Amino acid sequence: MLEKLFQLKAHNTTVKTEVIAGVTTFLTMAYIIFVNPNMLAAAGMDKGAVFVATCLAAAIGCLIMGLWANYPVAMAPGMGLNAFFSFTVVGQMGYSWQVALGAVFLSGICFFLLSIFRIREWIIHSIPLSLRGGIGAGIGLFLAFIALKNAGIVVDNPATLVTIGDMTSWGAIMACLGFIVITALYHRQVTGSVMIGILLVTVLSIFAGQVEMNGIVSAPPSLAPTFAQLDIAAALEVGLIAIVFSFLFVDLFDTSGTLIAVAQKGDLLDKDNKLPRLGRALMADSGATMAGAVMGTSTTTSYIESGAGIAVGGRTGLTAVVVGVLFLLSLFLSPLAGTIPAYATAPALFFVAVLMTHSLVKIDWDDITEAAPVVIAAVTMPLTFSITTGIALGFISYSALKIMSGRFSSLNSAMLILPLLFIIKMAFYG
Repeated sequence: MLEKLFQLKAHNTTVKTEVIAGVTTFLTMAYIIFVNPNMLAAAGMDKGAVFVATCLAAAIGCLIMGLWANYPVAMAPGMGLNAFFSFTVVGQMGYSWQVALGAVFLSGICFFLLSIFRIREWIIHSIPLSLRGGIGAGIGLFLAFIALKNAGIVVDNPATLVTIGDMTSWGAIMACLGFIVITALYHRQVTGSVMIGILLVTVLSIFAGQVEMNGIVSAPPSLAPTFAQLDIAAALEVGLIAIVFSFLFVDLFDTSGTLIAVAQKGDLLDKDNKLPRLGRALMADSGATMAGAVMGTSTTTSYIESGAGIAVGGRTGLTAVVVGVLFLLSLFLSPLAGTIPAYATAPALFFVAVLMTHSLVKIDWDDITEAAPVVIAAVTMPLTFSITTGIALGFISYSALKIMSGRFSSLNSAMLILPLLFIIKMAFYG
């Protein structure tokens, strides 16, 4: 049955290798079951319900990816997208988390339609590579700012807006320790380095009496507080079009970039250097996003950590199925997830930020019309506390600079239409 489903011999792999690859991938990305509930709790959502929704959305995405697309790519609610959900859409713009879930659901529908009608390639090829890199780096810096805030390392100040917090506080010390441990273990190629760092800080905090231990294993919490609570009707308002687009835009490039990177690493491309069954993989992403929104979590996307499983031999969807099963088993770890404080997940956020800012190396810094919009997009995301604003200003400045510098011909139709839509949105809807 497994041979028929996953074509193990054709991919030169075995059940044992695929299982090991699945466990490896899970350990590298399991931190999301601790981080995501903390992130979405900031939007007023029930932490226990979000924990369940996170595990279920990840499991659904992994199972679809494995059983239908037959790729060793794992899925879960995305980092950056959860921060955008909580701190921008809900925190800054003032929408309820129910409306934000509606926007996530609509972005999933749009992604699904783009995949069916093959518009995805046109969009990806229309956005300049430099701008994509700047947006990725900006989201990373946004996560870094949230991490420093959660750890108490950066605090508000009426005179300077922000300033350094109390570096002698337990949270700040533990966050710094956690980041050093995670980074050092990652450098040593230790599997599950991020999760080890989170758990180490939590255990030390328990022994120091800073955190109360509520147990490790129990029945899963109720999903009722978030299940089917999304408000799709309100998310259809004109003012939320840019929000839906932002969810879609980030997920689109995140998924496409991850799939291409993972496929290259696992030698999964065909003779024409293309990814077979790409449509199925993209539909797995969009389907998991819609399912996650119904259950109560932000956008589900492909994880670059899947490369860890591929590095140890994962080549088929059986790897993703193993990850999905492990996420289902994680449903019984809710007491542990509830014990972990925000300063324990802050190092994970900052570490992910470090990885995301790597995209800046792809920028042509000698061309000021390429470099300036990148810096604008990357810097304004954390400073305005809004991923949407950073994307909008990046697009607008890119097109404006090309036009003013006499390089109008380098702009395609998308780079003329999208900046105009962003200008209209900012002028009339804030």
